[in-house]
Amino acid sequence: MWIIKIGGSLLGAPELQYWLDLIVKLSNGQVIIVPGGGLFANAVREAQQLSNSNDAVAHQLALLAMDQFGILLAGMHADLVTASSELEIAERGWQHQGIVWLPSKMVLADQTIPQNWQVTSDSLSAWLANKLGAEQLILLKSKSLINDQKDQSILAQCLVEEDLIDPNFVHYIAGNNYQTWLLNKADYSIFEQGFNVKSLQEKGLRINTDG
Repeated sequence: MWIIKIGGSLLGAPELQYWLDLIVKLSNGQVIIVPGGGLFANAVREAQQLSNSNDAVAHQLALLAMDQFGILLAGMHADLVTASSELEIAERGWQHQGIVWLPSKMVLADQTIPQNWQVTSDSLSAWLANKLGAEQLILLKSKSLINDQKDQSILAQCLVEEDLIDPNFVHYIAGNNYQTWLLNKADYSIFEQGFNVKSLQEKGLRINTDG
């Protein structure tokens, strides 16, 4: 199973439809899309400022923002379906469908997840990968990725400083068996013959917490 997090910043980008088409065509029920929050999460940030509500409330609203973007993604392709529980994910997988995860139900049930803005859809995609025993986790980014072979001991911190991952992401991927990658939104063409690790190794920026 592969987890692909699609950031809200891809909304309106022509590459987004290519990714959705590929996932529907080639995933065979084994790729799960994790939606970002995008403009829906930005609305939550603005509402929090206007209302003076606390981070716990904003956390709940931000999860619903991810649900909204997930529903929107599913609405962009007739063959994508949503899933909000492990059972629904398994059922959609057995049916060989393209799956969009709606996170609010599962995440709100886990009280160990910090309820603040330091945990974004990046960390939640890693949380889901842990829960489902995924093999690969990919974060799609709109920003250009420069793979300059930074030492892994400093790579993660550099990515945090560049706002490419959230501060808690490394904590969630540490000690797990799956591989973690960053890809640019334009890299969809590497999977035109199917989702495979060799293509990831050629284009992806890997985050390896084992050093």
